[in-house]
Amino acid sequence: MAHMSPTEGSRKTLEEYHINEDVGFALPHPLTELPQTFSAWTRIASNLPELIDNGKLREEVEKLPVLNIDELRGHRLQRLAHLALGYITMAYVWNRGNSDIRKVLPRNIAVPYCKLSEKLGLPPILSYADCVLANWKKKDPNGPRTYDNMDILFSFPGGNCGKGFFLVSLLVEIAASPAIQAIPTVFSAVQNQDQKTLARALGDIATSLENARDYFRRMPEFVDPNKFFSVLRIYLSGWKGNPKMSEGLLYEGVWDTPKKFSGGSAGQSSIFQCLDILLGIEHETGEGSPAEFLQEMREYMPPAHRDFLCSLESGPSLREFVISHGDEDLKIAYNACVNGLVSLRRFHLGIVRTYIVKPSQKLRGDSGSEENRGTGGTDVMNFLTSVKEATERCLV
Repeated sequence: MAHMSPTEGSRKTLEEYHINEDVGFALPHPLTELPQTFSAWTRIASNLPELIDNGKLREEVEKLPVLNIDELRGHRLQRLAHLALGYITMAYVWNRGNSDIRKVLPRNIAVPYCKLSEKLGLPPILSYADCVLANWKKKDPNGPRTYDNMDILFSFPGGNCGKGFFLVSLLVEIAASPAIQAIPTVFSAVQNQDQKTLARALGDIATSLENARDYFRRMPEFVDPNKFFSVLRIYLSGWKGNPKMSEGLLYEGVWDTPKKFSGGSAGQSSIFQCLDILLGIEHETGEGSPAEFLQEMREYMPPAHRDFLCSLESGPSLREFVISHGDEDLKIAYNACVNGLVSLRRFHLGIVRTYIVKPSQKLRGDSGSEENRGTGGTDVMNFLTSVKEATERCLV
């Protein structure tokens, strides 16, 4: 990647890694309709709250015909089907969000879901790549990409909570995406020792992080903390690091033993891992560490995005360059990027406090430590605190 000219080459390179000029890592123009053959999946995925409410969801899933995924041609159609099956699977396992949990996914959904997952290189669980990156449409196709002109494709119980949570996450992702577009320019400027171009590109990155934080700040407008905690969070929970599913989930007709997968979490967003690599932020390593968790989360990203992260790791070190050149403007520009990431992470900690820690204390009337798990299965406050501190340590 490093040897390309910073103009045409970089754009083409990003396209090869399925990174879109307008929406970054999000899926551009997701399809919204599955073919007629798959109407049984559509019917269930589009009516989850109702089916869960009237107690019919599980029998509907158990009656599904086994459908052949070979008819799903093209990446966007496959992503839509993967999203629908992810929603259905979460609903089947957790149903009403009480203690009545299913630990076996019936073969008529498990078999096509796992085949499709293998084809896409994604895990057979609802991940960030599904519910955030591929779960959106514009109401008016010619209108802007704003919250008011957008909607999600499928919904869990909890009213508009899911729409708020997924769309705000997506808008943060899109707002931060110019930072990714700037990466090839950063690398070629480091290689050519072009400090002016580098400072400009770093300025673009810092600006996009500010814009991302402005979107993130709107989360409380659209997402009610108690609804998130007591309803939506349950449907996003996976079967890894989850005491309620300590064995994992058995995918009937696919594997003989249960498998463990993490629920969707922002740790699965490629954008922040990209910026960590670019800025040279080193997270704590070792067993059960943030670095280990983040590495594991790459398995939940689309393969092209995972490959992009790998390609960045072999690029030149921006941080070394900034330190060794001792140029004041460059330092300021670099630190503005690091600070942009710090303030996003600080805000994320506040969100977790509001949406997980406080509601869990209210529920238990104590420290609620058992419940301070993110949907990805980590102790989310400790994880995010460590990640924020590692980011702060990077300031030059």
